[in-house]
Amino acid sequence: MPYPDKLLGEDEEIVQHLHPHWLTVFWPVVRFLLIVGAASFALAVIPAGPQQGIVRMLVLALAVLLLLVAVVVPVLRWRTTHYVITTHRLLFREGILTRRGRDLAHSRITDVSFTQTLWERIINSGTVTIQTAESATVLRRIPDSDGVQQLLNHMVEEDSDRRAQESAGYIRGDHGEGAGTRFRGETGYSTALL
Repeated sequence: MPYPDKLLGEDEEIVQHLHPHWLTVFWPVVRFLLIVGAASFALAVIPAGPQQGIVRMLVLALAVLLLLVAVVVPVLRWRTTHYVITTHRLLFREGILTRRGRDLAHSRITDVSFTQTLWERIINSGTVTIQTAESATVLRRIPDSDGVQQLLNHMVEEDSDRRAQESAGYIRGDHGEGAGTRFRGETGYSTALL
């Protein structure tokens, strides 16, 4: 599912779109198999009799409720959590019924680090910490956290270079004059560029 382009600026492009690591949905899948297996077994062993239909409906209702709480909600939470790295910023979006989001411009990022436990190294996952002057944002269960950290550092450097070039182009003017050169304005007086 591609990320909505309506959230992007005119000259902004998506560099990487991530969800939490796929192992986030491992336990919900295991729970799904256990709940379906237990419900099937319970339905099969219910003795025949006048209450059999009601008991089967109760077992089925309990199984559906457990599936919703223990399987569907975690899978939807995983699917609706987005970490999007663009050419200008980092976007976070999460939530199923209620949404929460944050946009973090590359220019505000002061440091990006990652940590991995031994298990996370094995499954290629980890925690990425993004530091700004105001706060730290911690992203857990990020696939290829080492690569994401390197990519974010690279994007921050590119953004800094782009801003420096734009700033230099603005100060220099269209004719390539340096900041200290003088030009003659409409009034005929010589003034210095600001």
